[in-house]
Amino acid sequence: MEETVKKLIDIGVNSGIKILEAFLILWIGSKIIKLLLKGLRKGRLFNRIEKSLQSFLISFVSASLKIILYISVASFLGVPMTSLITVLGSAAVAIGLALQGGLSNLAGGVMILFFKPFQIGDYVDTHADSGTVTDISLFYTTLQTVDNRVVMLPNGSLVNNPLINYSKLKERRLDLTISVDYATDIDKVKQVITETALKDERIIKEKDIFVRLNEMADSSLNFVVRVWVKSEDYWPVSFDLKENIKKTLDKNKISIPFPQVDVHVKNEKH
Repeated sequence: MEETVKKLIDIGVNSGIKILEAFLILWIGSKIIKLLLKGLRKGRLFNRIEKSLQSFLISFVSASLKIILYISVASFLGVPMTSLITVLGSAAVAIGLALQGGLSNLAGGVMILFFKPFQIGDYVDTHADSGTVTDISLFYTTLQTVDNRVVMLPNGSLVNNPLINYSKLKERRLDLTISVDYATDIDKVKQVITETALKDERIIKEKDIFVRLNEMADSSLNFVVRVWVKSEDYWPVSFDLKENIKKTLDKNKISIPFPQVDVHVKNEKH
């Protein structure tokens, strides 16, 4: 009886020591992974890679190293590798069936990395959310909206739905509609608007500044104005050009109409 108790105590002590050693390996391994990832981020070769790929690689390397660490700890505890691989394989199938969306997001992340519909720093519109891409990970892409909200979008939905990338090209065309009174001289309006656009240094002068009468509406003559700007200047120029055109029209006594309705009262004698 005493021998049995002694054996049980020895087994318990040895098992406890082994479990403590496993936790120690896990803790040290986690620290090493953090140091490796930190070193990877600071590497010169790594920093030459575009930011979208950097974020994806960090996520992939981190997940891979952690899986290796957990398998190593399980092996240290005496779990047979063949049994472990079998269990992991079965678990992977079960998890894959349960998390088809997650696998779709992973595949989406790879496709984003390969086809590059957008990258970190681009301003995109998904028709549901819009903002600047701040991170592309294995499963999710993170956007920062103009009102400083953080939106996380699954990669699978991004590659399977229409998406507008406003930063893909360096230049964008800015379209405005300017309405003036019917009595206004058409050539005068075109001259005033063109001169106003030419004064803005951000507008690309190598491309034509287009100002033409587009519509004779019920209460106004509507002119379409088209200029080209750098993508990052689109919104500042849009706001400034509207304000400057309004000020210039006022200086030239060109009025901007408002909707009017003529009411005719007919007197009928009975």
